[in-house]
Amino acid sequence: MAKYIQITITAGKKSDCEKIASSLLDKKLAACVQILGLIESHYWWKNKKEKSKEWLCIIKSKSSLFKKAEKEIIKIHPYKVPEIIAVPITDGSKDYINWLKGAVKNG
Repeated sequence: MAKYIQITITAGKKSDCEKIASSLLDKKLAACVQILGLIESHYWWKNKKEKSKEWLCIIKSKSSLFKKAEKEIIKIHPYKVPEIIAVPITDGSKDYINWLKGAVKNG
């Protein structure tokens, strides 16, 4: 398993992303959270095709912290079923990876 991950989430309001980002950073569960938006999402919900404007968060963290980060996101996120997807960071610049390693707590 990769040691570091990138987690993506979406939310309907920028303020929800900012709350999540602040909490994850305060608890050292994320080294960095980037908030991008607005994006347009197309998806199925309750057997109906939907479309909505959302904000996208890209979160850098450690694999070992994913469950704690997920729990914190769910606690704050207003969606009933929030998107919380982690993908491995398989490589990166040495300086960036060292920074990421030092910016989050051991776990």
